Amino acid sequence: MKKLEIIIRPEKVAAMKLLLNECNAKGAMFTRISGYGNQRGKKFTYHGTSYFENIFQKTKVETVVDEETANLLIKRVLEEIATGEVGDGKIFVSDISDVIRIRTGETGIQAL
Repeated sequence: MKKLEIIIRPEKVAAMKLLLNECNAKGAMFTRISGYGNQRGKKFTYHGTSYFENIFQKTKVETVVDEETANLLIKRVLEEIATGEVGDGKIFVSDISDVIRIRTGETGIQAL
């Protein structure tokens, strides 16, 4: 099993939900986050005063899926979510050794 942590632009959340459904992901968590990376920031002028903003709003999508679904989801994110501009986000992939559903005690893929 793989855990995907996908950092995307907030305006791509609806498209991301569709991709998760199309790829048969059993569930996901969406979290609003702030951060910075290669975008470097933007300079703004307000009432004659210059401001530099280098913290940007993003959405973090977390899901745990089997390896085949992970590969499909990564492929689809690269095709559908990317704009080609700096700030599109990142995908972090981690191995998951086990999952346990608290209610039933099911483990592994069945717990997803």
